[in-house]
Parts: sequence; structure tokens; C-alpha cells
Amino acid sequence: MIDKSEKFSWLVRVGYFSRAILYFVLGLIALTSSSKIAEGTNGIFRAIDDYPAGTLILWIMVVGLVAYALFRFCSPLFDIENTGSDSKGWAKRIGHAGSGIAHLVLAYSAYKFATSGSPGGNGGAQEAASGVLSMEFGGAILGLLGVAFFAAAVFQVKKGMTGEFMNRISGRAPDATRWLGGAGYIARGVVYTVIGWSLFKAGFMSSGAGQVKTLGDAVASLAGEGFIFTLTAIGLMLFGLFSLVLARYRIIPELDSSAGVPKFRA
Repeated sequence: MIDKSEKFSWLVRVGYFSRAILYFVLGLIALTSSSKIAEGTNGIFRAIDDYPAGTLILWIMVVGLVAYALFRFCSPLFDIENTGSDSKGWAKRIGHAGSGIAHLVLAYSAYKFATSGSPGGNGGAQEAASGVLSMEFGGAILGLLGVAFFAAAVFQVKKGMTGEFMNRISGRAPDATRWLGGAGYIARGVVYTVIGWSLFKAGFMSSGAGQVKTLGDAVASLAGEGFIFTLTAIGLMLFGLFSLVLARYRIIPELDSSAGVPKFRA
């Protein structure tokens, strides 16, 4: 019989596998298909949908991306990564929450393609942002979410440069894991900065919900930036390979069977 901890671990690993597909395809189409990358996030899922068994892959990604988002939300709620409750720890935990929100939006986009083969109207991020802006203090909420992405971007780059992420990976992982993750985290930091700036503008500078960017849209916006775009695209492909390693070798927090709360196993 599979206990809670094993189910939790299995779902998180499916999440990392889904993330691997997402980032590798994103980097690949950025380098090889100007028409698809111009579609932003929709281009990623359209490319996946065109693959053999593409619909099945999309459904796996829906489940995996939701599971990964919930895993990220466990950080601010339960501090499963042991980041602490000081200002630095909370900055990391808020960054994880921002990542969780971003991956839920991506899961929604994948769901749209899995069920209808199309994005079904406006992008999920723009729809969500429009709904938030219609609320009281909605602009402040979006602006602060942008700040959370800025914080996440800083920590992504820091992790890439220091290699601190290796503390959460089994010693049996391939030797290339360190440099795959390093390049990937730095590239993701660039993308998170673009996403954060779009949210900050929408919330505090009244640029409108239509300017809010998700992962693919952020990469597409870099297309005219020459070597920055190329290096970011390559870095995202490497991050996809790194995520595939994590699907197998990431040390997953263990669920406390009595409380149902994840606890990290170092």
C-alpha cells in the first residue's frame, strides 16, 4: 500500500518531469521556430500538441504542473525547504509562492490545449490579471506579485552562481548536474525578471492586464535582444535537462503521516 509520503513524492516527481518538458520545448522553439515563439506561452503548448501523443503529454503536464505548484505553495505555508522565518527566509518563501502561481497559470494553458487544441481566447495570465485588477486594491496585489518575482529572480541567479541547489539533490545524480542547474537557474532568473517587470507595470503603472507576461511571453519579448536571447534560450533547454535529473534525484520532503505536513529529509 502506498502511503501519503510516497504519493506526495510521486506527484512532485511528475511535476519535475512536466517542468522538464516545458522548459526544454520552450528553449528549443525559441532557437528553431520564430513563429511559435512569437506566440509566447501558446506556442509552447501548440508545439507539444503537434508531437505524437501530444494530447496525452499535455494531460500529464496539467497534472504535473498543478502538483509542482502545490509543492511550491508548501514553502510559504510549511517552510518545507527550511529557509526560516527571517526576512531572507520569507523572501525565498514568497518567491516560491510566485513560482507556484506561475505554474498554475501554465497548467491552465496546458488544460486549454489538452481539451480543445487551442488556447480558448485570451491567455490565462491576462484573464487572471484582469480579474485581479477589477478587485479593490487589485493593482497593489499585482504590483506586489511583480516584486515577488523580482525576489525570485534574484534567488534564481544566486542559486545558479553558488550551486546551493545541490544540497537538495542525491549524491547519485550525474556529474553534469551542477553546471546544468547553474546555467538553467541564471536563464530562469532573466525570464523571472521580465515577468516581474510586466506585473509591476500592470499593478503600479497602469499598463493594463494585456501586458502581463507568462513564461513563453517573457522569452518571446527577448527575441530582439541578440545574444541575450540566444543564451537565455540555451539556458532554458539546459534547465529542462536539469529538471529531468531532479525528477529522478531530487530529495523530496517527507509527509508527516500524523499531520499531513511535509517535512524535509536532508
